[in-house]
Amino acid sequence: MHCPYCRNNDTRVLDSRVADDGTAIRRRRGCPACEKRFSTVEQMQLVVVKRSGATEPFTRDKAIAGVRKACKGRPVSEDDLANLGQKVETALRAEGWAEVPANEVGLAILGPLRELDEVAYLRFASVYKAFESADAFEEEIAMLRAERSVREATGVPAQSSEPDAVPQPTG
Repeated sequence: MHCPYCRNNDTRVLDSRVADDGTAIRRRRGCPACEKRFSTVEQMQLVVVKRSGATEPFTRDKAIAGVRKACKGRPVSEDDLANLGQKVETALRAEGWAEVPANEVGLAILGPLRELDEVAYLRFASVYKAFESADAFEEEIAMLRAERSVREATGVPAQSSEPDAVPQPTG
């Protein structure tokens, strides 16, 4: 680790502590050359394994890019998308993945997106789950309605701003 002050590459670890609920390590370091101290944070790198076998680092921006398209024209803010990205990353890290199969990233997106906006969820799920007929949409809508009924029966408020929204064919 290079010293940020003098660029000496012989720094020493003075103290290490677990940070961020065990997903990172905070290290207090000292430089013997300039005698200054600084902190570093080490965090496990999540790697996404694509179907082809290629790997790339997980990035929230890429994870929410498709979600952003599904949310086009919906009452979903950039803050909502940022929160969704955080939830997805937190869920993947909580599973203990070092290398995450790409399909698991999609699965991790579905739950928080369903809570955020049902219409955007249906748009995303129709592509992710490769709906091939109107029946697939109807089954997914029936599942959403059943979940809403359970929420209403237990007194949990619905998250969506349009509770009875059903996608209408365009064109």
